[in-house]
Amino acid sequence: MTTTLQKDLASHLLACEENVQDTVKVTKEMAPDLTIEEAYLVQEQLVQMKLDKGLTIVGPKMGLTSKAKLTQMNVDEPIYGYVFSNMVHDNKSEVSMKELIHPKVEAEIAFELGEDIEGPGVPAADVMRATAAFIPAVEIIDSRYKNFEFTLPDVIADNASSSKVVFGERVPNQQDLELDLLGATITINDEVKAGGAGAAVLGHPANAIAMLVNMLAKKGEKLKKGQIILSGQLLKPS
Repeated sequence: MTTTLQKDLASHLLACEENVQDTVKVTKEMAPDLTIEEAYLVQEQLVQMKLDKGLTIVGPKMGLTSKAKLTQMNVDEPIYGYVFSNMVHDNKSEVSMKELIHPKVEAEIAFELGEDIEGPGVPAADVMRATAAFIPAVEIIDSRYKNFEFTLPDVIADNASSSKVVFGERVPNQQDLELDLLGATITINDEVKAGGAGAAVLGHPANAIAMLVNMLAKKGEKLKKGQIILSGQLLKPS
């Protein structure tokens, strides 16, 4: 794949995001042979375009963090994208639907790092030790693709459907926290729509962060102190 095509795909997806306009998946017409590796190159171009606009990275976010999803997609590891400064909303704030195409809501546990973590070979225990605080989060995903129809390379190129995040109150790290047993529900108009627990995220949310560290190590990258990372959905998106 040429750098020109990478930039064309990234520009197209960024324009759809900024104009709140959906599109057919890029593998249908623009890049039918797009691979997972090439999709991450497109994502890198998209990330750079956002940085060039003056946005900053809050931290990565994980996707496909349930074992059922990994099996369904026939892959061995989750995917990741990035949360940017313009995506973050304070607790109890309102998010305008006019800024979104077809949003879905996920409950997640975010990790605020107190030190850098660099792979390879990083276990979940090291992630827990390096975490300064945990933050309950509501992620609003919003695929740029019509009807949420996409292949794995499509969604990777689209920054893993990143859109908005609402962070709750920061909870300083206590080593006895059992994040795998921590539960969450999503309630819409006083009706509970979904429920789940931290164990839904690869058995424990720290497992997802450890996998991310080791995935980034293949590119010579690391997680950095101060970053806030979304570990993956605790329950079915609503």
